[in-house]
Amino acid sequence: MPASKETKKSIAENSGDARWYVYLALCADGSEYCGICTDPDVRMKKHNGELPGGAKYTRTRRPVTLEHAVGMPSKSAALKAERTVKCLPKAQKLAFLKTLGTTET
Repeated sequence: MPASKETKKSIAENSGDARWYVYLALCADGSEYCGICTDPDVRMKKHNGELPGGAKYTRTRRPVTLEHAVGMPSKSAALKAERTVKCLPKAQKLAFLKTLGTTET
């Protein structure tokens, strides 16, 4: 029995073939949302309802725009950076991400 698309995607993400990003999105109400993904453009489409998925938080705060995304060497590194960003005050989130590197989308 062939693997489903979701299974293949999970295998690719876990094998290190996928590049991970930590991103900061700006919501229509001025709030910011931080997350990780393997494709920031696709993730923004999900947050904006163009594709299935996206965070519950962003559903009522559309449109959502990508403010900054930084490529990370692994999923673990992306998760650690996301955790750090989420603990920072709003005024410091974007500045912190910019110290990690340039936008790589």
